[in-house]
Amino acid sequence: MSAAASDSPSLERGGQVANARGAQIAPSEIAIGVIIGRTSEFFDFFVYAIASVLVFPAYIFPFADPLTGTLYSFALFALAFVARPFGTLIFMWVDRHHGRGTKLTIALFLLGVSTVSVAFLPSYANAGIATIILLGLLRIGQGVALGGAWDGLASLLALNAPENKRGWYAMVPQLGAPLGLIVASALFAYFAMNLSAADFLSWGWRYPFFCAFAINVVALFARLRIVSTPDFERLFESRELQPSRVRDTVARQGRTIVIGAFAPLASFAMFHMVTVFPLSWVFLFTGESPARFLVIESVAAAFGVVAIVASGYLADRFGRRNLLGASAAAIAVFSGFAPQLLDMGDVGEITYMIVGFVLLGLSFGQSSGVVASHFATPFRYTGSALTSDIAWLFGAGFAPFWALVLAAYFGILAAGLYLLSGAIATLAVLWISKTLAVDNFQKSQD
Repeated sequence: MSAAASDSPSLERGGQVANARGAQIAPSEIAIGVIIGRTSEFFDFFVYAIASVLVFPAYIFPFADPLTGTLYSFALFALAFVARPFGTLIFMWVDRHHGRGTKLTIALFLLGVSTVSVAFLPSYANAGIATIILLGLLRIGQGVALGGAWDGLASLLALNAPENKRGWYAMVPQLGAPLGLIVASALFAYFAMNLSAADFLSWGWRYPFFCAFAINVVALFARLRIVSTPDFERLFESRELQPSRVRDTVARQGRTIVIGAFAPLASFAMFHMVTVFPLSWVFLFTGESPARFLVIESVAAAFGVVAIVASGYLADRFGRRNLLGASAAAIAVFSGFAPQLLDMGDVGEITYMIVGFVLLGLSFGQSSGVVASHFATPFRYTGSALTSDIAWLFGAGFAPFWALVLAAYFGILAAGLYLLSGAIATLAVLWISKTLAVDNFQKSQD
């Protein structure tokens, strides 16, 4: 879940320099590691997110009505985003003292254990409040682990991409989101369709969490095979992608981190408005089968894959900043009418999901580097990780909760207000960053 790829002039110059100490490694090799890593992380993310709607309200919060139980579930969901910056703080220390491979091994092991442990949770009926506490702790464990799962491959990919294909390679890390959603949704849909409601709530929902652990193990070895090889280690060093102290990074690059984190808020808000929120609305207020909607979500996510790929071409042709600004404006328009489509049956739901995923793909595909990458060389590795953490915290962490609150108490159209706020934030930050860039250029000429 990366908001950290780079397109700043300094990084572009660095990416054009031949590897002084290491072998030449094709960007396609780096891209493979990026896609494997992001897909596994997003699969974990969506397995938990779907369970937050279909399972936890009844299994963990049976004492509450369905709406309140779902809101409690979404509150726990946000804990991972709050914990993630602390994970970055901890694991950057591990990286500095013990190396990237050790950091990644510990982080992905913690992520896998935290995720699979959810499958063994007893129900509230059997363990009472202890179940809620355990779920909260496991969710925090997932967030801490995600903070440590930052491997720098997305930044490395951006630095080594051909000059005329920076937008194309910037979209590669983002493919993990729809791919992870497709697999997670299909898996839950299969069990929901083939089991009774009682069996699904009793044991069927646990299997996707077991699969998440297995996928994490495979992803761990695949990523270690890449980041721990001598050639890649030398490449990380030659690009100066080394961990810096978080405190020093914030002190020296705080403004860049804040601007970079808020620039993609439109796409990050949109992220949950077409994934977690619509599933909760359909499940709670339409009475339709959640399995059926998960199938719709999987198909729409495939359109998102195509849109992300298209964003790479469009960004190289028209500029990433222009594409992000145009897509933020389109998301603002979408927020004003689209949510009500979820109350218009099959055609409305399908239209909402497909159009939403296309807009998400175009914006999310280039959200990882338009502003967040103007870091001084010694801070680019840690700064990129912190930018990603903050972007997810403010853009996505509380999105399902507030969108559902607005929709439930003020009408479905009110959910668009959260989406609109993200679009406005993106447009404002893009304008501010452009103004700062112009001012800095003028000062350099004086």
